Amino acid sequence: MTQPGQPAPQPSYPNASQQAPNQQYQQQGSAYPGQQAPQQQASQQMMGWPPQRQQEAPRAPQATNGATAAPQQVPVQRPERLTNAELAEARELLGGITRAYQRKVVGQDRLRESLLIALMTGGHILLESVPGLAKTTAAHALAEAVDASFKRIQCTPDLLPSDIVGTQIYDATQNAFTTQLGPVHANFVLLDEINRSSAKTQSAMLEAMQEKQTTIGGTVYELPSPFLVMATQNPIEQEGTYVLPEAQLDRFMLKDVLDYPTPVEEAEVLRRIDGGVFDESSEAVASLDDVRRLQRLTKRVYLDASITEYLVGISYVTRHAGQYLPPELARLVEVGASPRASINFSKAARALALLNGRDHVIPDDIRRLSHRILRHRVILGYEADAQGITPEDIIDAMFQAVRTP
Repeated sequence: MTQPGQPAPQPSYPNASQQAPNQQYQQQGSAYPGQQAPQQQASQQMMGWPPQRQQEAPRAPQATNGATAAPQQVPVQRPERLTNAELAEARELLGGITRAYQRKVVGQDRLRESLLIALMTGGHILLESVPGLAKTTAAHALAEAVDASFKRIQCTPDLLPSDIVGTQIYDATQNAFTTQLGPVHANFVLLDEINRSSAKTQSAMLEAMQEKQTTIGGTVYELPSPFLVMATQNPIEQEGTYVLPEAQLDRFMLKDVLDYPTPVEEAEVLRRIDGGVFDESSEAVASLDDVRRLQRLTKRVYLDASITEYLVGISYVTRHAGQYLPPELARLVEVGASPRASINFSKAARALALLNGRDHVIPDDIRRLSHRILRHRVILGYEADAQGITPEDIIDAMFQAVRTP
């Protein structure tokens, strides 16, 4: 077995007739850490997971409580592959939304991509950037493009949970309490500077983000569909802020870090301001029914078993960094990614494939999403900050430890 602190041994393929790992995955099925693949003999095991396979590969670290038995296989029906007509339909819808977005937002193409991924999957986004980089404009432009309701909440230390979720107000004329729904009951919700709100107020968003509902006075109120939360935080101003706990960070599908526009893009912003482009009202180019249709199509994008092994292997490496990274990097990792990372990888990769006009996911989709999915899930210690090592550096090293199918 590979010792902690040592990189995993690399297999060799002496001739072209020997099968590559991704071909073996497809023929032999899945093999998770320390357990047999379905319909596979016990002698055929993956190595400590992920992903590199050898003739006599050691198993992953075994749990002492006997919890490594293969789970019961539940019959599932794979969705039908997308047809060419459905791909064309998605391409037309996404093209119209993109053009409407780009009329109001100059540059920020990765932000557009992240917003569309979240919209197509029902996920949420955490954005980190200095003020003035069009975060509010981007969210509002996308909401207008799909005829969705939009609410912006400016977070402050005295913001109460009822200010977000809603509350019950006594109506003297009727001698009864009436419910006033809060601004979270909208399709697009922008939580500006979420780290300025107290921990109690931040936790009020957990039920809304995960369960798509709120509870006021013992009554459950469903949130509209689609529902997307885009939260922002300012990395350069820490006074009077409350750090988001890991449990809440994990609720966000993506965390994106925005950068300044190029000089050419900034000049184009000024040109459009002079031309009154941002003052014009925009007509919707799609409906909420179209968005729900896109969400259904996204779920039918094909995800091969070898890609599933790949993304699960990446999550496994984040939790066992000592077995795959050099010691000087492995000791910096305090907490790895939860299973939500694998779930969100599969959802976001399907959406990214559809955005690129494909009916199937490829490994490049996983790599392109790596920072956005993992940078808020791989927790580093203070030593990494002192050495100037970022989560992105560790994530890139982890991807190099995993064989690409």
